[in-house]
Amino acid sequence: MQLRYNYRVYPTSGQCEALARAFGCARVVFNDGLRARQQARKNGEPYVSDGDLSKRVITEAKRTPERAWLGEVSAVVLQQALADPNVACRNFFTSLSGKRRGRQVAPPRFRSRKDNRQAIRFTANARFKVLGNGRLRLPKIGDLRVVWSRQLPAEPSSVTIVMDAAGRYYASFVVQAVDEPLPLAEPEVGIDLGLTHFAVLSDGTKVTAPKFLRRAARNLRRLQKAMCRKAKGSNNRKKAVVKVARAHARVADTRRDWQHKLSTAIIRDNQVVYVEDLCVTGLGRTRLAKSVHDAGWGQFVDMLEYKAARYGRTFGKVDRFAPTSQTCSACGRVDGPKPLSVRSWTCPCGAAHDRDVNAARNVLAQGRGESLNVCGAQVRPAPVPAPRREAGIRSNAARCSARSVEGIPAL
Repeated sequence: MQLRYNYRVYPTSGQCEALARAFGCARVVFNDGLRARQQARKNGEPYVSDGDLSKRVITEAKRTPERAWLGEVSAVVLQQALADPNVACRNFFTSLSGKRRGRQVAPPRFRSRKDNRQAIRFTANARFKVLGNGRLRLPKIGDLRVVWSRQLPAEPSSVTIVMDAAGRYYASFVVQAVDEPLPLAEPEVGIDLGLTHFAVLSDGTKVTAPKFLRRAARNLRRLQKAMCRKAKGSNNRKKAVVKVARAHARVADTRRDWQHKLSTAIIRDNQVVYVEDLCVTGLGRTRLAKSVHDAGWGQFVDMLEYKAARYGRTFGKVDRFAPTSQTCSACGRVDGPKPLSVRSWTCPCGAAHDRDVNAARNVLAQGRGESLNVCGAQVRPAPVPAPRREAGIRSNAARCSARSVEGIPAL
C-alpha cells in the first residue's frame, strides 16, 4: 500500500529563490507540453508521443536562447512536470470515450504564474537523499531543514516539494508501507452523516459537528474586508491575500486533524464499518452548501476507507437511494419521506425512533445485507471479511493506493 507522509520544511532565503526558479521552470514546461498537444490536435496532426514531446520542449528547448535557463534546475523536475499534462490528456480522452469511470474529466488547463500553490516532484532518479542530520538534500536546491514529526516507515520512492497558498513549504514523501492488521474486534457499526451531528453511530453515539468554518467566519470576514480595501496589484494586497490564505489553512488543518482522530477511533473499535454513499457534489449546490463543505464528509469517508484497508477492517458503502430515514429499524416498515424538521417519530408498530439513530441502524442493516422472512428469521448471512491474498485480482491489475498524510492520495 502506497502512503504519503507530509513534513514541514523551512528553506533559507537562497533555497527559496532556488525553489521559486524550479517552480517557474516546471510551470513553463507543463504549459509548453500542453500547448504542443493542443496545437497538434488543432492542426489534425497525429498524437505527439511522450518521447517526442520531451525532446521538443526540454532537450531542444534548452539549446535556444529563450529557454536556456531550463538548464538551471534538475532535469527530473522538468520530466515530472511534463508527465503531468500527459496523464491529464489521457484521463480527458478516456473520460470522453467512456473508458474512465466516474464523472467526466475536464480538459487540462494552463498553469498560471499567479497561482499561490506551487509544486515540483523528485523521483529516485534525482538521487534525493535524507541525510543523517535530518536534512533533505535536493539537486540544485541544497539541504533543506525538515521537521520530522514521525519516522518514515520505508525508503521513499519520490518526494514532492509543495508551497501552499499560505506560503508554507512541505516535503511530501511517497513510501510503500506494510499493512498493520489490528486485533479482531466484535462490534459492527453503521454511520449516518449529518450537519447537526457530524456522525451518528448505530449504537446511539452522537458526534456533534464542530463547524470549524462557522467558528472562524468572523475572523475570515474581517480579513477579507481588509483585503478588498487594498489596491489590486499592490504589495499590501499580496500580504492581505496571504493572511486570508493562512486563516483558511488553519481551518482546513484543524478539520483534518479532528477527522483523523475520529476515523482512527472508529476503525480501532469496530471490525466492520458501513456508511451511506452520499452525493456530496450535489449537496454542495443546495442552500446547505456552506454547511456541507464545512462538514467535509467526503474526506472523512476516504479516511475510513483507506484506514480500514490498512488495518484489516471491513468497510462498505450503502446505496444513497436506500430509504434509511424512512424505514423503521424494528419492523422494516417504510413510513414515507419526512421533512428535516422531524427529528423523532413513532412507527405504527409502537417503536419510537430518533431520526438519526434509526438511519444509522438501517445503514448497518443495509450493509450487512440482512433480509428477514415473515417469521423474522435471517435468511442472508452477514459478510465475512476475506484475507487480501484471496481477493482474486489478476496479477497485472493496477493496485489501489490509499490516503495518508494522513489523508492525501499518492499520485
